Amino acid sequence: MKVVKFGGSSLASAAQLAKVLQIIKEDSERRFVIVSAPGKRSAQDTKVTDALIKYYRDYVAGNDVTKHQQWIIQRYQDMAIELELKPNILERISKSIQKLASLPIENNKFLYDTFLAAGENNNAKLIAAYFSQNGINARYVHPREAGLIVSSEPGNARLLPSSYDKIEELNESDEVLIIPGFFGVTKDNQICTFSRGGSDITGSIIAAGIKADLYENFTDVDGIFAAHPGIIHKPHSIPELTYREMRELAYAGFTVLHDEALIPAYRGKIPLVIKNTNNPTHPGTTIVLKHSNGDIPVVGIAADAHFTSINMSKYLMNREIGFGRKVLQILEDLNIRWEHMPTGIDDLSIILRDRELTPIKEEEILRQLRQKLEVDHAEIEHDLSIIMIVGEKMKSHIGLTATATKALSDNHINIQMISQGSSEVSIMIVINSEQEKAAIKALYKAFFT
Repeated sequence: MKVVKFGGSSLASAAQLAKVLQIIKEDSERRFVIVSAPGKRSAQDTKVTDALIKYYRDYVAGNDVTKHQQWIIQRYQDMAIELELKPNILERISKSIQKLASLPIENNKFLYDTFLAAGENNNAKLIAAYFSQNGINARYVHPREAGLIVSSEPGNARLLPSSYDKIEELNESDEVLIIPGFFGVTKDNQICTFSRGGSDITGSIIAAGIKADLYENFTDVDGIFAAHPGIIHKPHSIPELTYREMRELAYAGFTVLHDEALIPAYRGKIPLVIKNTNNPTHPGTTIVLKHSNGDIPVVGIAADAHFTSINMSKYLMNREIGFGRKVLQILEDLNIRWEHMPTGIDDLSIILRDRELTPIKEEEILRQLRQKLEVDHAEIEHDLSIIMIVGEKMKSHIGLTATATKALSDNHINIQMISQGSSEVSIMIVINSEQEKAAIKALYKAFFT
């Protein structure tokens, strides 16, 4: 059995839905279909989810929402007419969109999630109707019926472990089940969405719950590339990744798949493949627990900007018991999350994302470091990028760090920090953001050409 998830670009128009229909028809094992909300039909278009956000904002502000309702309904109507669907499905969708404007506003912490989830939910209804009219025994299944019972955390729902027993019952159906992604239902029957990349999370949960043989994630690219195609011209395509490698690449900016979506499939030991709706015969990139073959040391190079480093030094720091704990306590008291902590005997740096800091928090951090911890020097450095060189096979190859540093040195790129964890899955290099693209090009040339 296969679980198949389609992203918003794959479901943006009637022409795209025709491709999706053909993909499902070509393989009878594709019995569970997870769908996103309709995405953009062109660069100038608006995603249905973005339209629902505008609808929500005007509704809670007490403004007229008719134009939003009409625009969203028209998006579904355009597809329904072109696909020659029966009128009753559009009536169901129209009522659902209009009903949002009758929900209580006061003391309703799930209202925003309910609005957002309407994109996926109504698209699943339309796709189930389309499949049914075209020879597929398909049925729309609400997440409540599917067993996706989640915690009461709007925008950050977590599946309750007890849900998996109910999800497993979906195996008993002989239909193709169309399930909206992105959200679940609380024990109190409230709509609650997952974090960003939510439809990927739904697909991963369903794949783990039904013990699928494969989770296929269809998007608009031919799998995952060894570097960003916007920086490297026609980069090397990665045929196979491990979950650990994908986690590292996703962390450092590979946005094809949200790293949180990997967790259920990883724990369920379900192989995952990234494929292209517009080029379904391409093998894509398969994500597995362990590499099946090959001895390639580096599989990919990723980079992400908007990092900041808090740097401090203190003579005999290594002899002071509890120094690291005191530094982290300062951050915890200010509700700041950190990412990495390179150290020396008298030096310590804490790398975090820019969004964690404000000018006031920066002043408070420096004040406490100087006054409470009595450091000799403290500074905050902005405009940093992290580059990750990733590959589980690196541990069995000598000289990879030397190759990386030489490539950067030859291109006059200064390394601010370098770190490698004990698992040796990745090498992390911190540089100035203005040199990020040049660094990616130099490293790609060193490892892939």
